[in-house]
Amino acid sequence: MSAGAYSAESPTVLIFGDSLSAGYGIDVDQSWATLLQSRLESVGYEHRVVNASISGETTEGGAARIDSALSEFSPELIILELGGNDGLRGFPPQRMKGNLEKIVARAKASGASVVLLGIRIPTNYGTRYTQAFEAVYRDVANDFDIEWIEFFMEGVALNDELLQEDRIHPNAAAQPILLDNAWPIISATLEQW
Repeated sequence: MSAGAYSAESPTVLIFGDSLSAGYGIDVDQSWATLLQSRLESVGYEHRVVNASISGETTEGGAARIDSALSEFSPELIILELGGNDGLRGFPPQRMKGNLEKIVARAKASGASVVLLGIRIPTNYGTRYTQAFEAVYRDVANDFDIEWIEFFMEGVALNDELLQEDRIHPNAAAQPILLDNAWPIISATLEQW
């Protein structure tokens, strides 16, 4: 991110996610995180976007590094996009929920607002697991009264034209769709200030 263009007083929006937000496999300038910076500017927000997403990150990794991220960036808003790697590895949903709860609780205790981008996993993991996995996002959002969306990859996940060759990661053409998916809850949260 071009953080140098913003003063130290500019409020920070921190994207805290995995490869879906890190811009895996594409030019970072094409990522939805970079597009978010442009959109914020176009509607008059002076926020700087910092992308602290790491490809391969799990909720456990996120929970381990949330305190340092809060300390380093002092965000006003955290866009939390984690859990997909937990699901793909078959981690217990309750463990994932505990990690997300820790991240949200630490963020809110610091004074930051949080929005949560939900993820879905392939149905071949079985109905019971996929339902328990998807319920985690709803439960965390309800418990902490934060804005959330059910499926960040809506309109992208099953469209081969919007996916890279691995059929998992969104390509450059998908990035505006991802931003459009996340934007309603981002803007709704920013408008509360």
